[in-house]
Amino acid sequence: MSAASLASGVTWGVIAFLSVGVGGYALFHAATGFVHLPITNPMFDPWGLRTHVAASGVAMLLGAFQFLKPLRRKAPTLHRWMGRVYVLACVVGGLAGGSIALSSTAGPIAGWGFFLLAVFWVPFTLMALVAAMRRDFTSHEIWMIRSFALTFGAVTLRLQLPIAGVLGEAGLIPSDFVWSYQYIAWLAWVPNLIVAELFIATLRKPRRPKVAPSPTPA
Repeated sequence: MSAASLASGVTWGVIAFLSVGVGGYALFHAATGFVHLPITNPMFDPWGLRTHVAASGVAMLLGAFQFLKPLRRKAPTLHRWMGRVYVLACVVGGLAGGSIALSSTAGPIAGWGFFLLAVFWVPFTLMALVAAMRRDFTSHEIWMIRSFALTFGAVTLRLQLPIAGVLGEAGLIPSDFVWSYQYIAWLAWVPNLIVAELFIATLRKPRRPKVAPSPTPA
């Protein structure tokens, strides 16, 4: 196994582990009605949030596995059905999330961050579906990378929250949770999308054909 293949496998493993972990965490809270969370938002829409969290949790549980080449090659029917459920989960999660985003008590900066996430997440996912239906699998993969980069925003958000807490305790940024959260609403997904575009650019580079070495003259 080459170093590049090993690095790719480790990266996928970490992404899948985090995605499944946060997806399971989301489904747990959706199923229990968020009774374990200190939610005091007077504009809180329990069913809008529960729908968003549950659908997003399903998307996180399935998303990373759609990039497994062995799954696509050995179980294409399972890959297609998982993809359909993923698309439905993203669309439902995005629409529900967009409907409650602007009522965020973290203020309009956070609200617009989450709202624009939904604005991009839903059409990117639908573009992946359309490309697959047209059997344009190159475009399908590219749009799926973009879609999952936004899906993974739920993970990066939860990684950034404790980092912001540590930086606040150290006095490097304001220790106010709302101050941090309004920027994390953007930092959770914009960098993901930038990384996705950089990765897509590497896929589009033409690969040099391998040339067999010239035979050594006798």
